[in-house]
Amino acid sequence: MTQLQPTTNPKLSQPKFGFNNYAERLNGRAAMIGFVLTLIIEYATGQGLLSWLGLN
Repeated sequence: MTQLQPTTNPKLSQPKFGFNNYAERLNGRAAMIGFVLTLIIEYATGQGLLSWLGLN
């Protein structure tokens, strides 16, 4: 007896939590924006990140 194969693939929704393409893309963009803003603030104030945190 042969097994029947499905004719169409089920459409699965993206997971709302965990590692998925949307979450990774969003986190990457937020990290790039934060890094650039940190560089701009350091250039404008003349103080580094450690000075802001009170560790220097």
